[in-house]
This record gives sequence, C-alpha cells and structure tokens, in this order.
Amino acid sequence: MSNVGRRAARDSGVLAAGSLLNGVLAYVFFAIVTRALGAESAAPVSVLWAYWSLAAAALAFPLQHWAARSVTATGGEHAVRRALPAVAAAVLAISPVVGLAAWLARHSLFHRGDFWFPLLVAAATLGSALTGLVRGMLQARERFGAVAFALVMENLVRCVVSLGLAAAGNHDPVAYGLALVGGYVTGLIWPWALRMTLQGGGHESPFALLGGAGGGQLLGQVVLTGGPVLLALAGGAPTEVTVLFAGLALFRAPYTLAIGMVAQLTARLTTLVVERRLDALGRIRSRLVLATVVLALVAAPVGALVGPPVLPLVFGDDVRMAGRLTAVVASASTIAIAALITTLLLIAHGRTAGQVRAWLLAAVPGAAYFAVWPAPVLDRTCWAFLVVEAGAFAWMVLEHGRGMARLATR
Repeated sequence: MSNVGRRAARDSGVLAAGSLLNGVLAYVFFAIVTRALGAESAAPVSVLWAYWSLAAAALAFPLQHWAARSVTATGGEHAVRRALPAVAAAVLAISPVVGLAAWLARHSLFHRGDFWFPLLVAAATLGSALTGLVRGMLQARERFGAVAFALVMENLVRCVVSLGLAAAGNHDPVAYGLALVGGYVTGLIWPWALRMTLQGGGHESPFALLGGAGGGQLLGQVVLTGGPVLLALAGGAPTEVTVLFAGLALFRAPYTLAIGMVAQLTARLTTLVVERRLDALGRIRSRLVLATVVLALVAAPVGALVGPPVLPLVFGDDVRMAGRLTAVVASASTIAIAALITTLLLIAHGRTAGQVRAWLLAAVPGAAYFAVWPAPVLDRTCWAFLVVEAGAFAWMVLEHGRGMARLATR
C-alpha cells in the first residue's frame, strides 16, 4: 500500500472511531437525562436536542463542507477568509430571531412559560456555527485526527456535566439544557483554525452554496430529527415525544457514524468534479442506489426485532415503542445515510439548490399522508418520516444525474 493509501486508511479509521465514540456519548447523555428527569420532564430537553440537530444541519454541516470545498476548488484559504465577516454577521442576525420564535412557541414546544429554553435555542445557533467553521478548516487542512477529537469532546463535555448534575440530585431540565449547550465550548480548543492564509486567488459567494446546502440540509434534518417537534405540535403526549426521540436516536446511530466519516469525501468528490471524472461519479451513484435499496429492506425486520427490547434497556423502562414502528424508523434512517452521501455529491457539483427541491417535493406526499391517514399520531409521524426520506433520496439521485449531464457539456 502506498503512503497516500496508508494515510487515507489511517484517517478513515480515526474518523470512524471518533464518530462511533461521539454517537455512544450522545446516547449516554440522553440516557442520563431521561433517567434523571423521567420521560415527561425530559421532554423540553428532547425538543432542545432536536433543535441542536437542526442547527447542526443548517449551520455546522454546511459551513464545514463549504470551507473544505472552497479550499479545494480555489486552491487556498483566501475565499473562506474573505467571506468570513459576512457569514459571521448572518449568524449573529439569525440567532436572536430563532430565539424569539422559540419564545413565542415556548408553551407548545417546551410546555413551560419561562425564557430559559428559548435562550438556549439562541445559544445553540451560535455554537453550531462556530463548531462547523472550526471543523471545516481542520478538514480543509486534512487534520482529520483533530476533526475526530472535536466530535468526541463535544458530547464528552455534555456527558460529564450531566453526570455531575445527576449525581448531585439535580432534577431541573434547564440545567441539563445548559449541559447540552455547554458542549460547544470545545470549538474554542482550536482558535488557530480560524487564522486563514491568503493563499488561493479564487473567490466564491459563500451564500450561493451555503444557502442551498444549509436550506437543504436543514430540511433533511427536520425530517430526520424533527419528529418529536411535529408530534408535540400535533398534540402528542410528553411521554410519546420522549419515546419517539429515543427511537429516532437509537436508529440514527449509523447516520451519526457516517456524518463524522464523510469529512474525507467532500474534497475527494470535488476533485472528481473538477477533473470531470464522469465514469467514477457514475459508478458511485449506481452503487449507492443499489446498496440503499438492499439495506433499507434489510433494516425493517432488524429494527422490528431489536428496537422494542433495546429502547427501555438504554433509555429507561417507560421508554417503549412497538416493533411495527421501530421497523419503519430503522428503514427510514438507513435511507437517510444514502441521502447524506448524495448531498455531498450535489455539494461537489455546486447543485445545492437541487437538494432543496428534493426535500420540498418529497414533503408533499409526506404531509398528505400525515394529514389524512386515519392512524394514531405517533404512527403517522413515523410513516411520514419514511415517505419523505425515500422521496428525497430518489429526487437527489435525479439531480446528481443532471449535474453529470451538465458537467459533460462544459
């Protein structure tokens, strides 16, 4: 094996280990919360965690992969450095707006009237942006060990703080919400990551790619993790909200692992696009579609068998979900991984608007099913998740085909 091959294998192993440990720590954190507070009292923390996932999708993920793609496409860090003031101003403007929206909907979302959780929502917005930009620059400089360490440290801080709260007998949901937001302090470990060089002569508008990538990934994350919020707004009981959150968290484990490991893919896929390697891009798409169909079918019976006994074991005896629903959640979560990889293909092609179209179009049949199907609200939420994930993946595959056709005519 060549030195390049050995380095790639080593980086993949480090990212896999970091992503796996990050996922385990995420489960540990929420297991501590549910056991310390109980399913009903943990509901506002569940909603905050769901928002954390949305903020990571809308800000952290796009900023991370925008930075890596920009450095690869332009040959240096100059484009990111020039865009940073505008990006920072946009984030500082968004944070209080999101916090205000959470305050206006505080009774429906958090089942409480104080200002603490809306403030935590605003803080999570800022923390997600900082985290994404730091990881993106580490990724652009191929510091994959540091990327893996950053993944682990964020949830490790949350676990340590929440464990201390539980040991002290603290039963205040706000304290555990603060523990969640406290994980973002790990972004300050690498302040030098934001010291960018003037290398590279190209310049791209950051909002052209970030707008599409952020919007598309936000919509995708709404589908992936927003079920508890939808369930709460549709009148689901607090216990059902926590149960659905736990079920989604359990079967999102492979996705959590994948989202850390794909740090290497952005630059490589961008290179294939820059070099117009249509043959390689076509093989990636064909194999991805085949693997998705097979694995989604296999995931359903595995989810039905594994989900019901594992959920109460991990999250507590009062967190239980029927096998018919864990099967649906497992299959949809598998398709979500394929959608993640297809998203990176679209980012490499610069076709992030296609990602937005995919999620918006897929939401139509999902919303129709949720609105009209005569089933309990928890069942409808799970099935709508599957419908939208499958539809969005199919459309993104078509968008990638269009990107390849356009690339061939350049």
